[in-house]
Amino acid sequence: MASSTVPRALARTLARMSQIRAAPRWTRTLSTYTTSTMTMTMTATSSRLPALAAGARPGAQRRAAARLTLPSGARTIFIQTENTPNPDALKFIPNHRVVPPEISSPFIEYLTPRSTISPPHPSPLAAKLMNIDGVTSVFYGTDFITVTKAGDANWAHIRPEIFALITEAITSGETLVSVAERKEGDAAAEEDSLAYNEDDDEVVGMIKELLETRIRPAIQEDGGDIEFRGFDDGFVKLKLRGACRTCDSSTVTLKNGIEGMLMHYIEEVKGVHQILDQEEEVSLEEFAKFEEKLKQQKAAQPSSG
Repeated sequence: MASSTVPRALARTLARMSQIRAAPRWTRTLSTYTTSTMTMTMTATSSRLPALAAGARPGAQRRAAARLTLPSGARTIFIQTENTPNPDALKFIPNHRVVPPEISSPFIEYLTPRSTISPPHPSPLAAKLMNIDGVTSVFYGTDFITVTKAGDANWAHIRPEIFALITEAITSGETLVSVAERKEGDAAAEEDSLAYNEDDDEVVGMIKELLETRIRPAIQEDGGDIEFRGFDDGFVKLKLRGACRTCDSSTVTLKNGIEGMLMHYIEEVKGVHQILDQEEEVSLEEFAKFEEKLKQQKAAQPSSG
């Protein structure tokens, strides 16, 4: 059951690379995640997006919007949304850079309202998004925003508010992320854990390069990111962020996808260990209980025939 929830992007990456080994069964049984788009136009003159050619990928419409030439005085905001493997997380692509280039980390994650107003990277937009009833976290990628909600919250109520806040922030020219001076006791700014470090040994360097070039793009496409936390006794320590942080399929992603790829290309790697925070541990425990309950119910059903 869990294998059908493996993120599609990672599966495609693995399929392309599997020229020696046959593609595993789970890469051929992926569910299709739908993509929805919404266009918000602030203009005195209406303008339409060019129609997509038959068979064109959804991403082509996003690129077409970026190339659209607007009439004088018109201002158009095109925000695309994409579902993620996590049903409680949505990815918003505003066609506007989110994380400033001067910040060394490719992502920023806000898990509490306090973090949105505290150093090192306060964000007025994230503060407003976290103030929406039902929103539990906000994740900024380089050019996208992933919003995660509580399990009992309804996207039909939350999504319009998110669209309105993102549109208002961008059209007004609001600074999405600030770099605040860090004081004693404040959280330290996150560095890119996959960045080159001259102190890394050869194996760690290979692990980082593979994660950066092959794994990270797939995880980012699903509204998240990945952190390298170390390499000890043959095991790579990784932490998933954003939409992947509380996703039930995160363990499947690590074991069937990332672990297999690392072990295939780097013989020193024996496996992958997932680094969890308390919330993630509770989420995985609940999912394990749910799976066990389903197994018991199935076993209790009388066999036909």
